[in-house]
Amino acid sequence: MTFGERILAARNAAGMTQEELAHRLGYRSRSSIAKIERGERDVPRPLIGELAQALGTDPAYLMGWKDTDEGSPAPAPNNDSQLAEKLGLMPVKVKRFPMLGEIACGKPIFADEDKESVVMADMDIQADFCLRAKGDSMINARIHDGDLVFIREMPIVENGEIAAVVIGDEATLKRLYYDRPNNVLQLVAENPRYAPLVFRGEELDHIRVLGKAVYFMSSL
Repeated sequence: MTFGERILAARNAAGMTQEELAHRLGYRSRSSIAKIERGERDVPRPLIGELAQALGTDPAYLMGWKDTDEGSPAPAPNNDSQLAEKLGLMPVKVKRFPMLGEIACGKPIFADEDKESVVMADMDIQADFCLRAKGDSMINARIHDGDLVFIREMPIVENGEIAAVVIGDEATLKRLYYDRPNNVLQLVAENPRYAPLVFRGEELDHIRVLGKAVYFMSSL
């Protein structure tokens, strides 16, 4: 079975609805669970442990590393530290970050919020939310298409810092430079293929800084 099918099987064996599982994990609706079971959503390693605990099984079963009779999930082990050692896992303290849609690394795109999604990441990350990068304009800053970028909310950033910026109804991720005496704002890509975006005077009335990029997470 796939990972999603094992989640479904474990949930059915526990007599639990998608709504009940979503509530235990802190989601506001069943849609996130439905996406996981259909294989339409990536599941970070910390969330696998939470799913196993909520379903009364263990991560090894959900990952397909352990089979049980008739496909039913195995009971959770009594010693979590022994299981972690066996799987080569280190305990990580995590917290939830809201996912606010995608942000363009290239041309600006519509800043569509997906308030039902959350990302589990290291609790030491000092950020308020995260966005998924789209495009290649920030590759020289090691931010690639599909990376998660964690944003600390603030109305302005220092010159040269990477910022999430909304232009009208569109959002982009760039290095920000503000010439205060001349009231000129430049948003500069980390890819020479892209020219800077320059805004002056009244054009700045349609621009809002969401915050500073403080951390990013890439997929293997």
